Amino acid sequence: MNPSASKKPGLIWLNVLVFTSTFAIAAIGVPLYAYFVGFELSTIIAAILAIGFCGLSITAGYHRLWSHKAYEANVVVRFLFAIGGAFALQNSILHWSSDHRTHHRFVDDNEKDPYSANRGFWYSHIGWMLREYYPQDYNDYHNVRDLKRDKIVMWQHNNYLLLALLTNFGIPVVFGLITGQFWASILLVGFLRLVVSHHVTFLINSLAHMWGTQPYNDQNTAKDNPIVALLTYGEGYHNYHHAFAFDYRNAIKWWQFDPTKWLIKSLSLVGLAKNLRKTPEERINKAIAKLQRNKTCEKLNTLSIPNKEEALLLIHQEYDELLHAMNTFYEAKKEWLEVTKDKLIDNVEKSQQAKRYRELKQSWTEQQKHWQLLIHQYA
Repeated sequence: MNPSASKKPGLIWLNVLVFTSTFAIAAIGVPLYAYFVGFELSTIIAAILAIGFCGLSITAGYHRLWSHKAYEANVVVRFLFAIGGAFALQNSILHWSSDHRTHHRFVDDNEKDPYSANRGFWYSHIGWMLREYYPQDYNDYHNVRDLKRDKIVMWQHNNYLLLALLTNFGIPVVFGLITGQFWASILLVGFLRLVVSHHVTFLINSLAHMWGTQPYNDQNTAKDNPIVALLTYGEGYHNYHHAFAFDYRNAIKWWQFDPTKWLIKSLSLVGLAKNLRKTPEERINKAIAKLQRNKTCEKLNTLSIPNKEEALLLIHQEYDELLHAMNTFYEAKKEWLEVTKDKLIDNVEKSQQAKRYRELKQSWTEQQKHWQLLIHQYA
């Protein structure tokens, strides 16, 4: 059924029941229990750890590992992410990845993007899962044929309902019986954990497409938002992600919060992950500069100012010079790295290459500063 048709598709009553009942119990039951009985620290810590396990299983597993193939992981890691994904109750890896790949392919297309942000916050956040908007595509996994060869993925997909029930009931029940905090565990580790896991993940589809900055790409609604990143284990740097979807990182600055990236890198350091894919620095810088040029020129074209044509010409000239300095520097950097690895090259040649590399780096740095001053001047 066409999602834009005037008649709304039928409700998916199981999803409606799950989302409304879990939210109601968490929103009403948790505060009442806290007021009349209180929660022990051990149960609170367990709930926080469970939320983290669910969240990272989605971000590092469902999203970056399986949907985008941004790295490869050991079978034990894949198994744990599969369990955590079932615990998070967001459908199987196969189904989630299929939806997400469709989202990236048709981002913001109201007819094809499963959770297009252009249809509003409610729809992209949760509404798309409450009605039969795409019944003909529900079991169409043509875009995840590669994942069908992953035994962990197919094992989880074929046993998803059982795994979801065992984890969502079993883990809170067992922890509650062990600690003597049965109802506290049911409420915190069970219901509150599930609701938080759901809605922080849903924020990536909704808020991360509506609120923030676009430093890398403005061809879709994806935004970089550090506040959303804090809630979603780094996924809030969504503009970068949509610009460079196959990068294992969502945040590239050292000060940006991306624990999913840190987890993946840590796994690689102990041999549990490999082939981490990174976007070349040169490509990132070119994307930033191109977007800055385009936005500045677009703004100038809307203004009635003297010497506008000269200003536009200057921006294009400076942009060309910036690209030339950038290309020259990164070529020199590549040559310098090759020289440092080659033990047969004598020290004189290495010294010459090092001097050239430093000079071009300085030139590139100065050109960057000059470009930023120019952009700010016309901004």
